[in-house]
Amino acid sequence: MIGGIGAIQFKTAVDGAESASPNLLQGGVGTSESIGSSFADVLSQAATKTVNTLQGAEQMSIQALKGDADTRQVVDAVLSAQQALQTTIAIRDKVVSAYLEISRMSI
Repeated sequence: MIGGIGAIQFKTAVDGAESASPNLLQGGVGTSESIGSSFADVLSQAATKTVNTLQGAEQMSIQALKGDADTRQVVDAVLSAQQALQTTIAIRDKVVSAYLEISRMSI
């Protein structure tokens, strides 16, 4: 987007508690990094972040079964994974809706 207002930016994943953060998308003023990204790159990064969040929740659940993690950590990880999955589903629904609307346009 020219001027960068309303550009989609992604938060980088950090190992540890930050990697389970549900903030897939972060709106804001665009930077030179977000200007060069294509839409496919943005969707690829979002999908990768969602998969990483889901895998982190799964690993935390396994650690809890082994007795290495407490209940609060597991709940936080699972809720983050749930929110990430819901965000991804909402984005998918919007993309499919936009595609269907474009396909109905007359030429």
